[in-house]
Amino acid sequence: MRQTVKDLLGRTIFASGLDAALLRNAAVIVAFHRIQETVEPDDGLTVSLRMFERHCRFFRRHFRVVPLREIVEKLERGERLNRELAITFDDGYRDNFDNALPVLEKLSLPATFFVVTQWMGTEVVPWWDAERGIRHPWMTWDQVRALHRKGFDIGPHTRTHADLGRFSGADAEGEIVGARRDLERETGASADLFAYPYGGAEHLSEDNRALVKAAGFRCCCSCVGDVNPAGTDPFHLERIAVTPLHQSPHQFGFDLALGRSRINA
Repeated sequence: MRQTVKDLLGRTIFASGLDAALLRNAAVIVAFHRIQETVEPDDGLTVSLRMFERHCRFFRRHFRVVPLREIVEKLERGERLNRELAITFDDGYRDNFDNALPVLEKLSLPATFFVVTQWMGTEVVPWWDAERGIRHPWMTWDQVRALHRKGFDIGPHTRTHADLGRFSGADAEGEIVGARRDLERETGASADLFAYPYGGAEHLSEDNRALVKAAGFRCCCSCVGDVNPAGTDPFHLERIAVTPLHQSPHQFGFDLALGRSRINA
């Protein structure tokens, strides 16, 4: 019942244009992980392919969907924001290429893919998948390069999905700088957009944020779960994770417009 009410209220907010007032002079960055045909009940990282397309159509209808770097550039120049929304993906799962890419191309939507560089093309099973006894394949480097050729931005997500709230010194620098070098070597293109793993405020120390800046990145993305008003420091960008908890795009829109997205991140 609660989800139905949120869906109805979300529809009202966006149909009336109230969202324009609630979200004025701000930008939204959303984060996905896996996009698959079906979703297991205990899988909090996967959004169904059908729901992903519904979200993308909602974004295209109600926001200015732009590459993440366009938001970063506006913030760097101190410009006003105008309901921009950037789509991002974390980790580098193969279904991003197989399932999400065709939807993005069909709807002509840009996106940024943050990949764990030392996992691409391997059979590494991260602890959160190992706990569920499953393995989801990673993209190959050929697929990562294909995304770049198609015009999508690729950014590093560290080399091994390290918790940068716990790593420090040379270990942290290796994860941050090494990931950028890996990505630039494999794609032949500059990689200046960064998202740190896990995404909570406690998962990145200020010393490591300084390492991100020193490495030549232009932004640092969390997954804390809020909008980014004009004047936001590009090295403190917040993203909203889209999960199966969002049972409709308008429910997501309700949480977003009313400032409740942090609860569902």
